[in-house]
Amino acid sequence: MAKFELNAEPRDAKGTGASRRLRKVGKIPAVMYGASKEPAMLALDHDSLFHQVQNESFYTSILTVNVRGEKEQAVLRDIQMHPFKPRIQHMDLQRISATEKLHMHVPLHFINQDIAPGVKLQGGIVAHLMAEVDVTCLPHQLPEYLTVDLSNLNLGQSVHLTDVPLPEGVAITSLTHGGANLAVATITVVRAAVEAEAEAAAAAAAQAESAAAAVAAPPAVEAGKKESK
Repeated sequence: MAKFELNAEPRDAKGTGASRRLRKVGKIPAVMYGASKEPAMLALDHDSLFHQVQNESFYTSILTVNVRGEKEQAVLRDIQMHPFKPRIQHMDLQRISATEKLHMHVPLHFINQDIAPGVKLQGGIVAHLMAEVDVTCLPHQLPEYLTVDLSNLNLGQSVHLTDVPLPEGVAITSLTHGGANLAVATITVVRAAVEAEAEAAAAAAAQAESAAAAVAAPPAVEAGKKESK
């Protein structure tokens, strides 16, 4: 697993104005809380942090937060981005304990979908129904991602939460609380084919309806002639 270290400085000023001033000098306001300690108001360097958050692993890694030589372990709990600029606005970090379980959203990586029988032999397409799942584990057991193998999936079949292989000590949070065994991916018929079939059926139905109406309608009377009695 990739390792990430954040160099931070304590900050005293709070509020919108103080945060705006930090951003103008290339800093990001952040807060770190948890582990029965007081929240710490921090400032982080924007450019070095922006480079790190481009790595998917950053979001599911144990982060080392270095505040003037004092290091603590934390996980990312929230990151706020600028509405339209590639800028980080704020970050929330949660301290962790090596002996206490945590829950985190972990991405799903789908493999072998191109060789699945439902795709290769039966003309279907893969529909990803989930992109990530919430897992519960100790910090040292936290996976970067979970792999979902679709190599044996046929048309109309699905992979469910209970089918996802889990590392030792890792559990899917919703299942431990009695949640439904939801599908994470399925192979379905190609949408275009379904739409074409529906359009063809609709056209055939319209044609049949038109033909039936023509049969039921009385013959037209030519101009200048009287209808015979």
